[in-house]
Amino acid sequence: MVRAPFRAAADRVRHRLTQLVRPDSAKSPKRPARRPATGDLMGTATPRPFVRALAMLAVVVIGAWLGLLAVGSIRTPVGPMDTNMTLRPSLTGGSKINVSPLGALELDSHIAPLRLDVNVDRLDPVRSQALVDQPERFSGLQDEVTRDVAAGTRELAVRSCVAVISGATALGLVVYRRPRRALAAGGLALTLLAASGVSAYATWNPKSVLEPKFSGLLSSAPSLVGDARSIVTEFDIYQQELARLVTNVTRLYDATSTLPVYQPDPGTIRALHVSDIHLNPAAWHIIASLVKQYEIDVIIDSGDTMDHGSAAENGFLDPIRDLGAPYVWVRGNHDSKVTQAYLEKVRNVRVLDNGRTVDVAGLRIAGTGDASFTPDRTKPVGGKAAAELQGMRLASALRDQEQAGTPVDIAVAHDPNTARQTDGTVPLVLAGHVHHRVNEQLKGGTRLKVEGSTGGGGLRAVQNDKPEKVRASVLYLDRETRRLQAWDEITLGGLGLTTAEVSRHLPEENLKRESPASPSPSPSPTGSATRPTPSP
Repeated sequence: MVRAPFRAAADRVRHRLTQLVRPDSAKSPKRPARRPATGDLMGTATPRPFVRALAMLAVVVIGAWLGLLAVGSIRTPVGPMDTNMTLRPSLTGGSKINVSPLGALELDSHIAPLRLDVNVDRLDPVRSQALVDQPERFSGLQDEVTRDVAAGTRELAVRSCVAVISGATALGLVVYRRPRRALAAGGLALTLLAASGVSAYATWNPKSVLEPKFSGLLSSAPSLVGDARSIVTEFDIYQQELARLVTNVTRLYDATSTLPVYQPDPGTIRALHVSDIHLNPAAWHIIASLVKQYEIDVIIDSGDTMDHGSAAENGFLDPIRDLGAPYVWVRGNHDSKVTQAYLEKVRNVRVLDNGRTVDVAGLRIAGTGDASFTPDRTKPVGGKAAAELQGMRLASALRDQEQAGTPVDIAVAHDPNTARQTDGTVPLVLAGHVHHRVNEQLKGGTRLKVEGSTGGGGLRAVQNDKPEKVRASVLYLDRETRRLQAWDEITLGGLGLTTAEVSRHLPEENLKRESPASPSPSPSPTGSATRPTPSP
């Protein structure tokens, strides 16, 4: 009697799928189907070939998926950690590494209908104690982890093959009740898995670890993967860097869950790019947290700090004095000359306008204010033409600096239309205004970086259907060449949200650069100090 409900459920599933495979069988159960004449190749009892193929494909996919869910994962030790590796159906592929309770990081490692999930379940106390008792074992931990990951991947591949074949064959037997059809379903499942493996191999990107996407607590730990110089010059291959991440997490647990950091690179200048704060007071807390967390050398604001540019709003700017870094600012279309005059009196602020140049934190920065003042969001007089004319004037000032032997490293404007006119006169130009990010290599060689709204659109964001996200970027520049080496995009949930995400990116020329075989510097724990997690 216990089997009756399961048998009835199986019969219902079989009946539904049989209607797809043999549609005429469900028309009249009382009258047997007419057998077609010998020469009647289009008899009504014969289902259409493409319907049969679709039904078979559905059985294979569903069966393979159920097989993966049931037995398609393995538990394997990776160094001192116990992990769980699983293959999951996915439309985009890639790899996801869950490091509980710190969060997760996602890697665009491959393109295939399968995603690799690696869950770091726990730190084995026996193996961890062995590392604590014998610190010299840390030197060989990376090789050990690499071997463990390779062995686990091979075992996962075998287990996945067995899972998809078993699942598809079992479901095929339930639906068709014919061993030959069931075996055909299992063979097709194995073929699809093999095709997915070939696709993953053909699109495998070992350098995807250079541009991870963090979530959870890991989003506040950019130092977990090293500074920009290490990423550009010392990253080698995917397995080694995966091992490095696990090694760092081991040290993190060993240091009572404090974040390990690499020694600061003296050749790296860290600049924080913010824009379009629009009178959101929470922005100052976010900026102050990022300055401390990333050890920022200079803050660059590409305008629209205010909303109406009135003198009554000037008190909103006072927290700039306490941010802990020089503040370079250009006027946006919501900032007035009154706003500009007020900021010119603040000691740590450098106001740029009409191509003015300043030297700060080892960088030479030039910029100009916006050509329009439209606090009520009216259409600016002159529009795009006025913005482009302002850009031509800025480009002329940049060429003058070049001829004088003092070339500019970064140009700043509010409107991207203004910024584009500097193409070919400066390596990097920053802008804002459009409230979303743009990263573009212009034809003349200048890189244009447009930042979103660091104020989440300001108080006017409550008028939108969804909260606008808070965005800022940390730029890493080489102190000798003053060229952009990498950048981190920080994205926080908007009004009422608490999500945080950090994505690391490298210029295309750095991604193509060959990495030397020299080892990276080892991380050192920071003790009991923890870094603040910014929240909007």
